[in-house]
Amino acid sequence: MTITITAFERSPDGGKGLARDTRVRWALEEAGQPYEVRLVSFAGMKAPAHLALHPFGQIPTYEEGDLTLFETGAIVFHIAERSTGLLPEETNARARAIMWMFAAVNTIEPPILDLQTARFAEGDKPWSEERLPLVMDRIRARLEPLATRLGDADWLDGAFSAGDLMMVSVLLRLRMSGILDEYPNLAAYVARGEARPAYGRAFAAQLAINAPTPA
Repeated sequence: MTITITAFERSPDGGKGLARDTRVRWALEEAGQPYEVRLVSFAGMKAPAHLALHPFGQIPTYEEGDLTLFETGAIVFHIAERSTGLLPEETNARARAIMWMFAAVNTIEPPILDLQTARFAEGDKPWSEERLPLVMDRIRARLEPLATRLGDADWLDGAFSAGDLMMVSVLLRLRMSGILDEYPNLAAYVARGEARPAYGRAFAAQLAINAPTPA
């Protein structure tokens, strides 16, 4: 059955790979699964047809036959379970890979998203200048133990897994802030993720949608 995902008709990041559909594209590329993309405008995201797929009016969604999913963690987990290479076969290693998927979205991503809110949605507030350092410190409080745990390893737990895919995708959001550069092993970890051919294909596909139209 054909897999169809939704993506921004025009991504807010201009194709830098930060939109969440990139995570799903990456997982599908790692799994060697062909897929189609249905582009959705901001207005279309709030239309009844899309809300039937995603009740919160966001992207991406995943459709395959009579199955519809939303939330990138759930989608990537579904893809990983049905493919080889994204989850280890050994039971305990598999459980740990899933654990790192949850850690990426539940522990590491929230303060990073808070930074984006503080900078872009609240940057004009009179208290923003005082709040920003506190947000940055909360991010560092998460990155410090993550950097310690990773150490000099290539990946979080043995071979590359869906846990690394989700973690790298989350950490990529920090690139513009400069915080990631404070942790050289995490910066190198992200670079290894970006160097994977499957990520390159996913990034290129997302960028192609957002490339400026030639005059």
